[in-house]
Amino acid sequence: MLETVIVEPAQAPRLSVIWLHGLGADGHDFEGVVPMLGIPHSCPIRFVFPHAMHRSVTINMGMRMRAWYDVLNPVLGSPEEDRQGIEESAALVAELIASENEQGVESERIVLAGFSQGGAIALHAGLRHADRLAGILALSTYLPLWHTVEDEASLANQGTPILYLHGLYDPLITIATAERSRQKLVSLGYQLEAKDYPIPHSVSAEEINDIGQWLIARCNASE
Repeated sequence: MLETVIVEPAQAPRLSVIWLHGLGADGHDFEGVVPMLGIPHSCPIRFVFPHAMHRSVTINMGMRMRAWYDVLNPVLGSPEEDRQGIEESAALVAELIASENEQGVESERIVLAGFSQGGAIALHAGLRHADRLAGILALSTYLPLWHTVEDEASLANQGTPILYLHGLYDPLITIATAERSRQKLVSLGYQLEAKDYPIPHSVSAEEINDIGQWLIARCNASE
């Protein structure tokens, strides 16, 4: 089981959000965002921020850092992807989901969220998870192994809401890469809500507000 940073609500959670950080960060990266989301006390949400394992990252000269998978090619979404690493991290996310289930939060009340690499894993794991999830939050990211989604996706999550947010001036994962991923998801029939912001590879106050409103909607839908 991955080590995690957990932000507990005052009451028993109605919703759990498993939020994956980006390359080289850790589980504390988005911990400070929680009080900025505007979640009311009437909507108790548990936030689970796991730490990725350390691994060598090829495009960073093989340096070891927290990463959900190796990045072999600077052209993200190219055929040269670390499938093994992606699948290993997806399996670890499945363990976190199972842990929430054991604590009384059913899969249909769990949101998978992630930024950059973490968002890629959230998409990969969420679309393939056997049980329906409450939603998938994809931030400044892309769809990994996109050519295998159609064959590997779970029917249970065909209708799961996806919020896909991106920065217009992102130099690391370009808006063109994000658009290609979005178009692939739409072509496969996924329920996709997308919005872009005038920011680089980061998050903004407006984006955080939109995330909060979306999570509140997921929380209310779980009643």
